[in-house]
Amino acid sequence: MSLKSGTLLGPYEILESAGAGGMGEVYKARDTRLDRTVAVKVLPSEIAGRADLRERFDREARAASNLSHPNICAIHDVGHQEGVDFIVMEYLEGETLASRLERGPLPLPELLPLAVQLSEALDVAHRQGFIHRDIKPGNIMLTRSGAKLLDFGLAKSAFPGAGAAGPLTAAPTATSPLTAEGTIVGTFQYMAPEQLEGAPADARSDIFAFGAVLYEMATGRRAFEGKTQASLAASILKEEPRPLTALAPMTPPALERVVRICLSKDPEERWQTARDMARE
Repeated sequence: MSLKSGTLLGPYEILESAGAGGMGEVYKARDTRLDRTVAVKVLPSEIAGRADLRERFDREARAASNLSHPNICAIHDVGHQEGVDFIVMEYLEGETLASRLERGPLPLPELLPLAVQLSEALDVAHRQGFIHRDIKPGNIMLTRSGAKLLDFGLAKSAFPGAGAAGPLTAAPTATSPLTAEGTIVGTFQYMAPEQLEGAPADARSDIFAFGAVLYEMATGRRAFEGKTQASLAASILKEEPRPLTALAPMTPPALERVVRICLSKDPEERWQTARDMARE
């Protein structure tokens, strides 16, 4: 649904549209109680009646509200009013990494601090039991204070029995399942091989996706390409991306090594924790 300026959702006054995420429209709004600017994410009306997608929307709020880190977008509130479900988030000024990459690769002095910040944010999320499952440039905001990881709408608990556990049966950014056993959840371009095969995602799946993002940050090119979803899946499952140095000759060997380990097909061969990756 589209909200007009001046609409009130509880104490939050809608000011203007601020874009859209994988699970809803985002508005710039004012918290009338605290007189501060916030972002309000609204579940679209056309899918509000679907129990699976509403569950995913609520999962985003539960997951992200438990995460506190300067490089993770903060969740302030969640609400339901007259059939409208919404999450109130920290309002961020800046541009997404996806928008920044439209102008080409990032220079190394810009890339490395952002990579460390995002690795540390992932480490905090993973240690609290949450897997993002949709790491991509569109879910990373670049602000004056650094990078911010957005949208835990696909997050699931890494711990059995936790409230946010359990995969979804469908997702707007996903394709249909490739196997009879599992479902694909996330954005196709950055999925780990095990996700494409329908296996459960874990922290190492996020690390693979983050490696694909790092590759793109360093080269301005995607790690895996394909003219169709089938050829893209085959590339992710079977092919190795071109060396970073073939596309960006000044890439330090140490960065090449970090990305290569992130993009290992076998999860056992990747960095096993985001903390190890951040330290490297």
